[in-house]
Amino acid sequence: MIALTLRLLAPFLVVGVLMLLLRWTWGRGRSLAAREAKSGRPDDYGLLVPVAAPADAEEARVLGARLDDAGIRHTIVDTTSGPRVMVWEDDVERARQILR
Repeated sequence: MIALTLRLLAPFLVVGVLMLLLRWTWGRGRSLAAREAKSGRPDDYGLLVPVAAPADAEEARVLGARLDDAGIRHTIVDTTSGPRVMVWEDDVERARQILR
């Protein structure tokens, strides 16, 4: 009788354990070891390319607004060399023309 009950419950227990493991693995909770954001070199940002080196954050926002108006996706990054306006590699030439 016990063996039959165990055979019937075993698949449910396995699925339950798998569900708990997947929830733990793919959960969107907070990290227990949160890291502070750190600045990198201007060439440490993967596919993003720096197109402008503004003097301060306010100037960077102004340049970013000009790129927004032109429909160019961009981001403003605080690098170890100061703020940089970064765009995707495909948009570099167009962005540089707009920011002149």
